[in-house]
Amino acid sequence: MAQDRWATFDCYGTLIDWNGGIRRELVRVFGEKRVDERLDRYHELEPGLQAGGARNYREVMTDAMRELGASDDEVSGLAQALPSWEPFPEVRPALEDARSRGWKLAILSNTDRDFIDASMARIGVPFELAIVASEIGSYKPGHRHWLTFFEETGAARDGHVHVAQSHYHDVVPSIELGLRSVWINRYAEQRDPRPDRELANLSPLPETLDELVPS
Repeated sequence: MAQDRWATFDCYGTLIDWNGGIRRELVRVFGEKRVDERLDRYHELEPGLQAGGARNYREVMTDAMRELGASDDEVSGLAQALPSWEPFPEVRPALEDARSRGWKLAILSNTDRDFIDASMARIGVPFELAIVASEIGSYKPGHRHWLTFFEETGAARDGHVHVAQSHYHDVVPSIELGLRSVWINRYAEQRDPRPDRELANLSPLPETLDELVPS
């Protein structure tokens, strides 16, 4: 009997247009001027706010907005906006294709259950499970998401591939754990260490998964 093949995914930045969603909210709150600077600053602030895993992701977003200078009336804007953010256009057909080839899908996300449920509904493709930071008390690049995934599913490591846009949060820990990984390098970054495969978007992913773990 053939073993199950599993693809795990980061959600925000990989499946959902994360930077686009944050940028629109920063423009709404702060205006167009200096929005790129504030977006960069948001990404700098986030790991420190996630350290230790004590904050849920709603609190991380709220505290980041406060540090960026949002008024008390606006600090919750990012968290309120997140459920409306849309997937990248190629995501749904790519995931549907992967499922048709027999791949089981899961999400490993630095977020909260209500956010991921809303985003999975936006994506519109079934996932077998989603593991979120606020329920395990740990944020990537910590390893607990992957360890929890293997504990909950009993998946074989040689039948698994992790797929993500963030080199720091996902590719590096996947390599540290000895797992196959596909970097969705949407911004043509140059970073080491290198994953097993590098793609500009998810369109070629189903074929890539089959190359990495043949059925």
